[in-house]
Amino acid sequence: MYKPYIGITDFMTYKQVTQMLTVFNTHRSLESQRKLHVGVMMSYKTLHGIETKWSQAFPPKETIAEIFSSKETVNCLHYADYDNDPEFVNSLSQAIFWGGTGINAIQLDMVWPDPKQVEKVIRASGKSLDIILQVNTKALEHVNNDPSKLVERIKRWEGLTTYILLDKSMGKGLGMDANGLIPFAQAIQDYFPDIGIVAAGGLGPDTLHLVSSLVEMFPDISIDAQGKLRPSGNALDPVDFGLAGAYLKKALMFLH
Repeated sequence: MYKPYIGITDFMTYKQVTQMLTVFNTHRSLESQRKLHVGVMMSYKTLHGIETKWSQAFPPKETIAEIFSSKETVNCLHYADYDNDPEFVNSLSQAIFWGGTGINAIQLDMVWPDPKQVEKVIRASGKSLDIILQVNTKALEHVNNDPSKLVERIKRWEGLTTYILLDKSMGKGLGMDANGLIPFAQAIQDYFPDIGIVAAGGLGPDTLHLVSSLVEMFPDISIDAQGKLRPSGNALDPVDFGLAGAYLKKALMFLH
């Protein structure tokens, strides 16, 4: 069964994790079941050492296992590949390997990868991993932005994915249209009550109101922040962990 979380994506060091975990534990209520989601980015190119603009924005793969040292957090590798890597099974296997022994979740920032291939990789890894499937703008276009067709597509993932992430921003800090996401979230909850719903898109310490209508309808919803945790708004710049701490404090008051 899924547990709701509050996520920050783009950790670069374990010191940042301990800093945010201190904030989280200090401000979380005793009744809260939420976990701190530690998101680390990796792409096909950074995995394989191919030069990309993200080379300095994502941590070296050799350092990821250390970032995932805490046993109190959801240690999630966000694996991004929007170019349909023909060696997907091998690449995903390598990505999970670099997560070390502390990795306990993987987020697929892709457009409808093959669930059978994903299942094959997870089984071969020998690890118990939660799978977070990103349903982004392109993924919704593939189902004609139709909640009923989304349900049909998710059926292929039933029993495999733990969470569905509704994210039209894809790390760019674009403001969330929560009301526009409600029909999709409702369809997921109606047909897949054992799958957790996650919302992302432009969330930060000053923009949590964007997700309020979703929180009202789905109090166990999880959230993730990335792009708005930088004063510049530039995803290539490092996260400001002062902003991230402020976001955590407000999110813990905002969510059950």
